[in-house]
Amino acid sequence: MKYKNPGQNLPNRFLLFCNALLLCGLFFFPGCKPATGTNLKKHSINFIAMGTYITMSAYGDQAGKALELSEEKIKELEDLWSVSYEKSEIYRVNNSRGETTQISTETEELLEFALAMAEKTEGTFEPTIYPVVDAWGFTSHQYRIPGKEELAGLLKNTGYKKVCLSDGNIHLSDGVKLDLGAVAKGYAGDMVVDLLKQQGITSALLDIGGNIQLIGKKPDGGKWRIGIRNPFDDGETIGIVEAEDCAVITSGGYERYFTGENGKKYHHIINPATGYPAESGLASVTIVAKKGRLADVLSTALFVMGLEQATGYWRQHQNFDMILITENGGIHITKSLSDRFSTNGGTSPAVIDTIDAQ
Repeated sequence: MKYKNPGQNLPNRFLLFCNALLLCGLFFFPGCKPATGTNLKKHSINFIAMGTYITMSAYGDQAGKALELSEEKIKELEDLWSVSYEKSEIYRVNNSRGETTQISTETEELLEFALAMAEKTEGTFEPTIYPVVDAWGFTSHQYRIPGKEELAGLLKNTGYKKVCLSDGNIHLSDGVKLDLGAVAKGYAGDMVVDLLKQQGITSALLDIGGNIQLIGKKPDGGKWRIGIRNPFDDGETIGIVEAEDCAVITSGGYERYFTGENGKKYHHIINPATGYPAESGLASVTIVAKKGRLADVLSTALFVMGLEQATGYWRQHQNFDMILITENGGIHITKSLSDRFSTNGGTSPAVIDTIDAQ
């Protein structure tokens, strides 16, 4: 089998979140240097955590120390939420064999949010999908195509309603296991944003394995320019969105996949209803939202939903914006993004459609 997994050479200690987007779906365009008269010095830090590469840049005299604290925070959360680290809380929960497990406040709050979003998205975001993802080999890199009967059996042990969370304790039925890969990076990004703001940082860009989170504007007062990856052309962008003080997160089937002996590609975004990689007609979903946790979850959930259902979900909630790219090359964007999104020169999408709140 042929496969694409940009994280395959990371140490096993870092292969933590099986749905993490290990290759950036977004690109950052600096645009320009800080304007004359702005004395904000740029500080940057790079490291590996949560199964991916992380780059964070912040501006200001306290930025260097603030970034060091941010790295420490992310690694603390990694030690809590890893699915492979035997001392992590999630590992203990997943191997509790039906016993109630005590968890920290950070983990409880993450799970409360995950379960609430599973309910809101009617299970298209499913935090208990781990056994199915593991069966496909996306956790071990031993890729295979599970049989229908095997998947049917595994799906019996999935379902967010099988998670009982109460007063710092969690209970899973035996065989149920958590996979927080579609929310953990966004949630961690939110916590880092809060930390940096507490340290007085007013301008920063965080790239957490392709999850982009922004503090304020650029030091020159302009908006950040974030390139949206072209799902049909590796390494190219299909457009640019201008943003500030928000999260911009993309999910796509092009990021982690393998090609079976039958010649078909199987990507890592699993439809919880079928146990198979989602076939929704979408090539990628980009979410722009105030919180990274919301953008992270919805980029996965709406990819599973497909264009029509995702559009309906947005019209119902409207607390985020989105860019949906279909498999036929169409680009569909919410109306409030229309004056902040532009396609690349030479790009000729089949459809450019503006989604309004009708």
